[in-house]
Amino acid sequence: MVWNRIRDAISGIPTLEGPSKLPPYFPVEPSGCEKHAQRLFECLVKDATEKARDMEKAGYAKSHYPDVEAERLKNLKSREDIAANMKTDGKDVDLSALPSPDDNPLDECRTLIAYYKRCCDRELKKKKNWILTEPYRVQEEYRYKKSGGD
Repeated sequence: MVWNRIRDAISGIPTLEGPSKLPPYFPVEPSGCEKHAQRLFECLVKDATEKARDMEKAGYAKSHYPDVEAERLKNLKSREDIAANMKTDGKDVDLSALPSPDDNPLDECRTLIAYYKRCCDRELKKKKNWILTEPYRVQEEYRYKKSGGD
């Protein structure tokens, strides 16, 4: 435990490769990573959720359904025209505070995700935390129903 803290202090701030995304084992809180997990959860609840809601209000939220995506793009163009008109009304708007379509709400918590990932990658290999990585069976009544004629 002490050795890992010394190694973390020497190695410096961890960085994420690529876009910000949560690791596949995300909601686990292994023994030894409680501090990093709690900080990440708090950031997700406050900062990332606020940014996601701002993006939804601006019409930039992405959908998993294709028909909703087409409607979102149509609304996006009309909202850009409205935003351009609002800027010319003499109101001074800080453009950095406004969300853009390419924003990722998880970018608010990028360093915390990196700390969480580094800690979990190390701690989940230990015997006391193996149970957290084991797959579990979902009972039949809680599974999603297959749609269609399958």
